[in-house]
Amino acid sequence: MEPDESPQLKGVVIITLPPADNPSLGKTITAFTLSDSTQTPPNQTHQAPQQQSELPIQSPSNPQRHFSWRGTLIGTPRNVLRLVGISLIVLILWGSVSTSTHYELRNSDDDEKPNSFIFPLFPKLGANQLSQRDVELKLGRFVDVKRENVVSLLDDGARPRKVAKSVAMASAAESSSVFTVKGNIYPDGLYYTYMLVGSPPRPYFLDMDTGSDLTWIQCDAPCASCAKGAHPFYKPPKSNIIPSKDLLCIEVQRTQRTGYCEACHQCDYEIEYADHSSSMGVLARDELHLTVANGSLSKLNVVFGCAYDQQGLLLNSLTKTDGILGLSRAKVSLPSQLASQGVISNVIGHCLATEIGGGGYMFLGDDYVPLSQMAWAPMLNSPLNSYTLGIEKMTYGSKQLTFQSQNTGAGRVFFDSGSSYTYFTRQAYSDLVAALKGVHGDGLVQDASDTSLPICWGAKFPIRSVKEVEKFFKPLTLQFGKKWWIASTNLQIFPEGYLIISNKGNVCLGILDGSKVLDGSTVVLGDISLRGRLVVYDNVHQKIGWMQSDCAKPRRFKSLSLF
Repeated sequence: MEPDESPQLKGVVIITLPPADNPSLGKTITAFTLSDSTQTPPNQTHQAPQQQSELPIQSPSNPQRHFSWRGTLIGTPRNVLRLVGISLIVLILWGSVSTSTHYELRNSDDDEKPNSFIFPLFPKLGANQLSQRDVELKLGRFVDVKRENVVSLLDDGARPRKVAKSVAMASAAESSSVFTVKGNIYPDGLYYTYMLVGSPPRPYFLDMDTGSDLTWIQCDAPCASCAKGAHPFYKPPKSNIIPSKDLLCIEVQRTQRTGYCEACHQCDYEIEYADHSSSMGVLARDELHLTVANGSLSKLNVVFGCAYDQQGLLLNSLTKTDGILGLSRAKVSLPSQLASQGVISNVIGHCLATEIGGGGYMFLGDDYVPLSQMAWAPMLNSPLNSYTLGIEKMTYGSKQLTFQSQNTGAGRVFFDSGSSYTYFTRQAYSDLVAALKGVHGDGLVQDASDTSLPICWGAKFPIRSVKEVEKFFKPLTLQFGKKWWIASTNLQIFPEGYLIISNKGNVCLGILDGSKVLDGSTVVLGDISLRGRLVVYDNVHQKIGWMQSDCAKPRRFKSLSLF
């Protein structure tokens, strides 16, 4: 190079960042390299030196400019690597500074159909001040309707008859009782959300229950047996009552021994829960107003239960709420209905806060499913429409817990947000209790006088938080089975996920003997073990996922491009 000759341009990298108000447009990278050769390529006219330094920003069809891709990819590999490295560093720095791209709540001010809905969650504060109650365990299923107890909402002269029902489960798998616990307990039971129903819309508080099929609200039909509830009873117009020929009615009644009632003028149902409570009513269709990410309301028509006869523990739990939000995999569940209408992807998520008095949130749709950091395990097919995983191994610390007395190997785990506590199989529960006999420290000893739960420990001082004693306990690890090429996935439950503090200032075990729950061979994960993490039920891809979270605020992840 001559002293008076200016340096030749070797390469150009153009990085285009998205506008600050719309990071979803992504980033683009364009790289060019100009040949510094003075030779004239074949069939091309020699260019003047001053023209070679111009940037190639015009159409590539211009014969006056030549891109030496050979020079870019082969001739100067070191320069290319440098350019790529610089580009990647710029992208990483930009992504770390602009974190709002990853956690953006995209405004739904466009004309697209909303495809995700957000619900705030609240704990049932104050329930532990009530008189002695039983622990709540839902897992509701449709059973045969007792026609003599049915109220006709289409007959003006009809009046409901209050009857004392003895609850009998419809099958051997459901012919079971649950281990009941008396006393004042914490946590207070179920988490609930609210919905706006009807025209004009009226609010109703509903218990969030992934173990129940049907969403139902206490109904003035008039009501035969209802709890006071949080709001006035829902009163449907007769035109809203579903006829028996409706497809969802056929779906609901197909499991009954009596079969589908073609001659009936309305769709009667009865649900019985694992805690021996029950609800009877008719199906109705009305407007449901759901909140979109930007705070606006979306109006949809859905089918739900108009419940006029509640029995058992439901009368206790409904003192703070008005009904149950069914979120199972059944066709009649709310997410399945919205998915069948093309409104959402059939994905449900919930995040229950760990703090006392904390709530959390729930969502329908896949916009709030994280793109990474989630642990996933494949669902099992379940005749109960429940969210079930196959479990291969369960340990307390390093001690393995046995599923069955015969040690039959793999077991099943239900994820049930409608249950207050977690239930182990008889053998796994016995192994856990035996392992916990070694718990000691700060004077921790079992206190048989505390009847809040079967096993409680007292200390030399009143215990105010699980964090004060968690160092004396070990984490539980559930190892879920693999499917095809998917590796095993672990769910670790720390002491805060299975211990509670009683009103006496003791620490108690929130895991109960589930030998009489369902068929006795299933682990049920209830609210106590689901707190402090985001749990996602992906019915589209048949998998369940989770990740640790403070559950303070939902974050929207969908439609975020890599660049």
